[in-house]
Amino acid sequence: MISGITRKLLAVSAAAALLGGCHAEPETPAAADATRHYGSIGFEPCTLSSAMGGNVQAQCATFEVPENRAEPEGRRISLNLAWLPAGNEAAADEDPVFFLAGGPGQSAVDVWPQLDAAFSQVRRQRHVVLVDQRGTGKSNLLQCEPPEDFDESAAPAAEQIAAFAAACAAQVADRADTRHYTTAEAIADLDDVRQALGVEKIDLVGGSYGTRVAQQYAGKYPQHVRAIVLDGVAPNDLVVGGEFAHTFEDALKLQSEGCRALPACARRFPQDPRAQLETLVTRLRQAPVEVEYRHPVSGESRTGKVSADTVTSLAFMFSYMPQTASLLPLVLDEAAQGRYAPLMSLHELIGGSMGASMARGMQWSVICAEDADRYQEDAATANTLLGAEVARMFFAACPGWPHGSRAADFTAPLRSDVPVLLLSGELDPVTPPRYAERVLEGLPNGRHLVLRGQGHGTLGRGCMPRLLAQFLESADAKALDATCLDSMAYVPPFTSFNGWEP
Repeated sequence: MISGITRKLLAVSAAAALLGGCHAEPETPAAADATRHYGSIGFEPCTLSSAMGGNVQAQCATFEVPENRAEPEGRRISLNLAWLPAGNEAAADEDPVFFLAGGPGQSAVDVWPQLDAAFSQVRRQRHVVLVDQRGTGKSNLLQCEPPEDFDESAAPAAEQIAAFAAACAAQVADRADTRHYTTAEAIADLDDVRQALGVEKIDLVGGSYGTRVAQQYAGKYPQHVRAIVLDGVAPNDLVVGGEFAHTFEDALKLQSEGCRALPACARRFPQDPRAQLETLVTRLRQAPVEVEYRHPVSGESRTGKVSADTVTSLAFMFSYMPQTASLLPLVLDEAAQGRYAPLMSLHELIGGSMGASMARGMQWSVICAEDADRYQEDAATANTLLGAEVARMFFAACPGWPHGSRAADFTAPLRSDVPVLLLSGELDPVTPPRYAERVLEGLPNGRHLVLRGQGHGTLGRGCMPRLLAQFLESADAKALDATCLDSMAYVPPFTSFNGWEP
């Protein structure tokens, strides 16, 4: 969940660690149909495309809102929207699904091609609406490239990060007042879009940071919410970024226990993967290593420095998904033997993908207003792999970034009779199942499903697409037959680069 300041911060940018950049392209005039209206908003045909492959046909539009709602006659900003019409439009249900992206800093429109398959059954009967949250995607994007002398492969001092943030704020000042790019402003934007579409109620599906947006919207506009899905749940009182050191340790422990329980894994990796990771990090803190490796995209031979930061950030990013987590013991074992090239290549691949997917300025606007002042350093983090440094760096931009504030009741738990389906991955390193259990306490019509062996983000896993559609049709989480999830299992670590042992 949840800047792209350093490789380590790339690792802690939430929701979807391996998602690549996507964009929406308008169709050519010859191919375009006439403008279509959903409520009072006129949409034009467009294609949502992904660098990772796959195109999704959609309808795209822009929608203006005041940047500062206290000054409605002041500057206005355009929100980027996409509408995916229901397959059976004539019989489509009245309440559309609003998908809320993670980060904070991810574009809902950009990430959609990676998620469309998970919503294939939902889209048969329901329209899906995507709103790029202000500051992301094409909604007045708050993003700056770091200066050339800013080394993102190392850990910059807090003063360097704050100076970068201040320079970025000056760069966007002519088109954005960064104090007004918070979750509170975002949910007001969502409700303006809802009204313009002419619908009374909507369904909310939020992932990672998007679960915060969903809870805040439901708390402010309960009369307009029919049902909610929260995937990778962040409680309202969670200090985003403040607990990563501990939640990552918990995930590593579970992964290690899974390996120990498999004879082939225990035999191939006799040293506990968590202990091996700590040994490697300690060694590299004392003496980083120059390594020649092949760039994962260009294939060019390059030279780089493997540091403790390189290892911890890769391990954290890999822990988001079971398929990548299964590579970690093998990559660590190779590095322990002095073969660092695979680790460096994978670090470049994952770090590059993450950096392209998050709007760091928007992320700063959110966390500096909503989280930074609530963070209290925990002495126990000194005994973790990530340590206290991650949280310090996560909030280091705040002194240099103009930011707003949050309402007094912002951290109050959501208490609602609305039907809610909460989803967690058993091995999630940032939003573990216990977070969802806390949120469930205020939701008498809620139900929490934990997907065995899974990480961060579960909507597309196993039979979840079918359960998602069934829940959004019935709005009854407790009536779902979720036994199909029983087949989900732990993904065993690779024992070689050829894959798993037969």
